[in-house]
Amino acid sequence: MEDALKPLLKVEDLRKYFPVKKKKLFEKRRILKAVDGVSFEVYEGETLGLVGESGCGKTTLGRTILRLYKPTSGRIWFNGKDVTSLQGKELKEFRRNAQIIFQDPYASLNPRMKVKDIIEEPLIIHGFNREEREKIVDEIMVQVGLNPEHKFRYPHEFSGGQRQRISIGRTIALKPKLIVCDEPVSALDVSIQAQIINLLEELQDKFKLTYIFISHDLSVVRHISDRVAVMYLGKIVELAKKRDIYEQPHHPYTTALLSAIPIPDPEKERSRKRIILKGDLPSPINPPAGCKFHTRCFKAQPRCSKEEPQLIEIKPGHFVACFYPENV
Repeated sequence: MEDALKPLLKVEDLRKYFPVKKKKLFEKRRILKAVDGVSFEVYEGETLGLVGESGCGKTTLGRTILRLYKPTSGRIWFNGKDVTSLQGKELKEFRRNAQIIFQDPYASLNPRMKVKDIIEEPLIIHGFNREEREKIVDEIMVQVGLNPEHKFRYPHEFSGGQRQRISIGRTIALKPKLIVCDEPVSALDVSIQAQIINLLEELQDKFKLTYIFISHDLSVVRHISDRVAVMYLGKIVELAKKRDIYEQPHHPYTTALLSAIPIPDPEKERSRKRIILKGDLPSPINPPAGCKFHTRCFKAQPRCSKEEPQLIEIKPGHFVACFYPENV
C-alpha cells in the first residue's frame, strides 16, 4: 500500500517543547521535550497505532499534528500541503479535514449543550444552513448507533459508551479525512470498548477514514491497526506493520511492552518470560544522554550512553532506533 499511494499525512522531524515554570528566581530556564524529533507517514485509509507508556508524548504528538499545539520545529504535510504554519481560513479548512476524538467522554462534552447542539456546532462554524444541519445530525445519530429522537437530551442522560458515540458523531460531522483517536476507549468498560472499536471500523470502511489510534492498550491496538509506532520519551523507537511488531519486535522496549500483554491461556501465561524494566521513565525535562532508553535497557552497551541511534529501516517497512536490535 505504501508504495502505491502518496501519504495523506507526513511528519518530518517534529518537535514540541514546553517551557517549565521556574521554582526559584535565578534558576536556569528548563524545557520539557514532549515530542523530540518524530518522523513518519500515514497513508489514506489505514490505521496507524501509536503506543507507549503514559508520559511518552503520544497525546502531545496527536494534538501537535492537528495544530492544537503550535510545533516548536519540524514540518507537517497533509495531502501534499505544508500545514505547519497555517493561519486563519487555511487553518480552519485544514481542521475541517483533520479531527480528534478525545479520551474522556465525560469531560469532552459540554454538559449545558443538548446532543443536537454538540453535533451541530462544527457544522455551524463551517457555514452549513439550518436545513442541512438538521438532516446531517439525524443521519449521524443513526450512523453512531443512537436514536435520533434523543438528540434533545443532555450528555448526563447518557452512559459513558453513548457519550463517546456522541463525541464520535461530532468528529465525523464534517466528513474529515484524518481522525486522531486519543485513547477513545480507555475510560470505558471492557464490554463497551469492543462496541466502540467496531463502530470506528465500520465508519472507517464507510467514509474511507484514516486513523491515528493512540493507546497504551496493546491488545486494542493489535486489533484495529495496520501499522504500529512505538514511542518512548518523545521519540519513535520502532515502526512497522502490525504483524512484524507483534511477532518479531526488534527494539528492546517493544519486546518489554509485548511481554506484559496478558495471555488468556493459563499454561502459556505461566511458561512465558516477563521482561521487567528497571527504574522509572526518565523525566522529559532532563532526558538521558545518548539513547534515551539505555538507563532501563537490558541490552545497553557503553555506546548507548554516548550516541543517539537514528530510526533506520532494517528491513522493508520496518524501522528501528537501536544499535543492538533484537531478533536480527
